[in-house]
Amino acid sequence: MNEVVIIDSGGANLASLQYALERLGSAVRVSADPVEIAAAPRVILPGVGSAADAMRRLHARGLTECLPLLRQPVLGICLGMQLLYRRSEEGPTDCLGILPDTVRHLSATADRPVPHMGWNQLRDLADDPLLEGLRAGDYVYFVHSYAAPVSPATRARALYGTEMTAVVRHQNFWGTQFHPERSARCGARLLANFLGLH
Repeated sequence: MNEVVIIDSGGANLASLQYALERLGSAVRVSADPVEIAAAPRVILPGVGSAADAMRRLHARGLTECLPLLRQPVLGICLGMQLLYRRSEEGPTDCLGILPDTVRHLSATADRPVPHMGWNQLRDLADDPLLEGLRAGDYVYFVHSYAAPVSPATRARALYGTEMTAVVRHQNFWGTQFHPERSARCGARLLANFLGLH
C-alpha cells in the first residue's frame, strides 16, 4: 500500500485531502513529528491561511529545519506550495527557501476579484511524472490570493490576469497552487501520480 504522511501544519482542513488519498488506496497518517516525517515514504505539506501563521507553526514544531532536508517525494498544496519558496509578500514572510523566488500578491480588477477562487485551466504542461495523464486545458480548482512567478522550475501554468505557476518542481519537491483534492478527475490523477513516485 502506498503510504503518505500529511504534515499537521495546523489550521488546515485535512479531512478532504486525507479522504481523497484513502480513496486511492493510500495509508495516510497526519503528523507534526519531524522524525516520523523524515522516515515517511512520501510527504504532503498542505496549507490554509496566512504564510506568516503557517511558518510560525512549522517553527514551533521544529519542522523548518527538517523539511528542506527531505529526500523522499514531497508535495506542497496551495499555501504549502508557496511555503517552498524563499519569501512571500504576505507578511512579508521568510519561507522554507527550497525555491528561490518570492510569492507575490495577485492584482484584483473589476472582472478578476482576489482571492482567485474557482476552476481554471492548466497551460503549458511540462513532461513530469506528477502530470502524467493530464493535459493543457484541464480544469483544476484554485483558492488563493498570492501566486508564484513563472520560472524554470514551473511545470504547468495558469492565467489569471497574469501567468502564474500552477505546478512547480525542484528535485524531489513538487507543488500545486490548486487543490488536487477538490479538482475532480484531474486532481485524483495527480494525487495517484504522486503516490506512485519513489
